Amino acid sequence: MARALEITVVPLTVSLKKESYLDGIDLTADQFYDKLRQSDVLPTTSQPSPADFIGVYQDLQAKGEGIVSIHISQKLSGTYNSALLGRTAVQKTSRIEVIDSLSCSMGLGLVVIQAARLAKSGASIDQVVEATNKAIDRAHFFGTVDTLEYMHKGGRIGKAQALLGTLLSIKPILCVRDGEAHPYGKERTRKKAINRVFEIVQGYKAIRDITVLHSTAPDEAAALTERLVPVVGRDKIIQSRIGPVIGSYLGPGTIAVGILEGAD
Repeated sequence: MARALEITVVPLTVSLKKESYLDGIDLTADQFYDKLRQSDVLPTTSQPSPADFIGVYQDLQAKGEGIVSIHISQKLSGTYNSALLGRTAVQKTSRIEVIDSLSCSMGLGLVVIQAARLAKSGASIDQVVEATNKAIDRAHFFGTVDTLEYMHKGGRIGKAQALLGTLLSIKPILCVRDGEAHPYGKERTRKKAINRVFEIVQGYKAIRDITVLHSTAPDEAAALTERLVPVVGRDKIIQSRIGPVIGSYLGPGTIAVGILEGAD
């Protein structure tokens, strides 16, 4: 989809056992989760440098009237700040709008997809920026993780800290709100947690786009997708994968859903 919509992706880096990999370039999701299962240390992640953004912005500035640069929540990553620093070196020769999506993974992805579709349709940069800011308010990302261990030890647990005291007896349901993780609920079993995710989707009345993601649970993700077809229609569902950087904090066994509200 990124290639088809001419979206430029600036990858984050994941490091495991002293080896560093660019997410989606040097390491696939399958390779990462295999390494994660075999490792006795948790992975670490790092944002692109300002120099990375300078290079990307310089490459792109001759291709249009400006650049809309949309990023993972600054409460979860330093990527947004790197983009701002990169912009200062280039903005004299090109208009660059740097936007915090207040989300991650395909919560961010659905916002970017809409912005790219608008840009390809001939919308002005002002129109794209306005639509992007409105889409951020209508984007939702939630799901169930097998354990909060990865988020807790990785320092990304946010408001979901409140669930830690009952870790042994629950399967947590989390959402991203205001740019960080929040508790959405809890269930006694994994099956009930996935059912609850399905029920949350049913609560949205106007779904423009929806994505079903997993880290290492393709069969459960496929089953959830099939359950959602009568609810939202197959053509609106994007099946996706939680990659190495976000997977470093969500861990194996995660099932998640991203939604963009709004009429077609």
